Amino acid sequence: MPDNVELIAYADRLGGDLPALQQVLEGPFEGLFNGVHVLPFFRPFDGADAGFDPADHTEVDDRLGSWDDVASLSADHDVMVDVIVNHVSSESVQFQDWLAHGEGSAYHGMFLTYDGAFPDGATEEQLMLLYRPRPGLPFTPYTLEDGTKRLMWTTFTGDQVDLDVREQVTRDYLLRVIDRLAESHVNRVRLDAVGYAVKTPGLTSFMTPETFDFIDEVSAWCHERDLTVLVEVHSYYQRQVEIAEQVDYVYDFALPPLILHALHAQDVDPLLEWLDVRPSNSITVLDTHDGIGVIDVGADATDRSREGLLAPEQIDELVEAIHDASGGTSKDATGAAASNVDLYQVNCTFYDAVGADDDRYLLARALQFWTPGIPQVYYVGLLAGRNDSDLLEETGVGRDVNRHRYTVEEVDEAVQQPVVEALFALIRLRGAHAAFDGELSTDGDGDRLRMTWTNGEDTAELMADLAAGSGTVRWSDGAGRMQEARLADLRGHP
Repeated sequence: MPDNVELIAYADRLGGDLPALQQVLEGPFEGLFNGVHVLPFFRPFDGADAGFDPADHTEVDDRLGSWDDVASLSADHDVMVDVIVNHVSSESVQFQDWLAHGEGSAYHGMFLTYDGAFPDGATEEQLMLLYRPRPGLPFTPYTLEDGTKRLMWTTFTGDQVDLDVREQVTRDYLLRVIDRLAESHVNRVRLDAVGYAVKTPGLTSFMTPETFDFIDEVSAWCHERDLTVLVEVHSYYQRQVEIAEQVDYVYDFALPPLILHALHAQDVDPLLEWLDVRPSNSITVLDTHDGIGVIDVGADATDRSREGLLAPEQIDELVEAIHDASGGTSKDATGAAASNVDLYQVNCTFYDAVGADDDRYLLARALQFWTPGIPQVYYVGLLAGRNDSDLLEETGVGRDVNRHRYTVEEVDEAVQQPVVEALFALIRLRGAHAAFDGELSTDGDGDRLRMTWTNGEDTAELMADLAAGSGTVRWSDGAGRMQEARLADLRGHP
């Protein structure tokens, strides 16, 4: 059977905690997903970066549940959990101990200082080479208890202190994290922000040869514990192809902007170009807990002579099209307009990115599901969620526009929307039909695209009309007959 569609969800935003998440999976979402990526539930899950700044990566925040709840979830679902290899919270026991005791701390060497990264100092040229997800240099001053001031490497926020992954104390820490996940029957791990983990003087310190060596090493640790590895890297598309050759899975982060370009510009050619070269061991997404990346289809940020899948003017037009489609709510949440870790992403729900148009949204999902790989659907996208401007105003964090906190009652209401009912039917078709375990052929140009999966006598075909913003699917029913339906009419099928 083909790979089923998987869910991406926070532990606290579909009912409030891990047990509630399991109840939703067994209730309104029953039969849809065989796997779930549970976003960080460590202590604290509500820190400076929505759980991606753990104070203790081996503890479940007791407000969300326990490791027993994670194991219970694993009994019926393949569970993916993040291993945050680049940094920890400045409030962690380890960092606080180092601040208190300095070289006398058992964790001395675990955290990367400016001197540790550049023992011989750094020139302006070397500092300007550093690849950054945000403006400015990646350093934050901290004062130890004895009054000593140190400049710490902080890639993302000043509260997320980078680890020195060269040191044994750091490796011991990461191994404890991986062991804890394996003990709780987690199936897969996602190496978060691993592209930034290794710092090399004189280089960009992003996805360097040393980074690939580190990924190989961490992957080996995981494989020894029967854990499959997904690498999370936003970068130039050809680099993604290179990364895919060395790991179990990579994200297809180029797919979301290419599908949006196809819908807004009615131009499928860049998507077809990508389908010809993309890695087959991909996790396909349209939306995640982060924004919609545009760096993944642009020119190489380290060498602008290497062109992207979209030209700069096409990317500019795409970003403006998303802002227009969302009624400007995405613009309020993107870039310098809000507190954002990454300025190369547009913060918007995918449903709003296509103008809350049911037909276009279902066509986008069908294009995702017909693309080879393991499809994952973010919980807000699953429920056709709109931009949460109230949450954005409350927190000032751009990404929160796509991180709505659903009560159980809101989930029950959302699943009754016709667009969600049709999406559920599309998910069941993608997860159950034998054709998706076969071969894909594509045909199209301009504003039309046909994607056909064939496996012996089993067929599943998508016919996309980008100009109309709608699609039709045809599939064999196992009895020698072909069924056909517009995407919006899939409710009740199959």
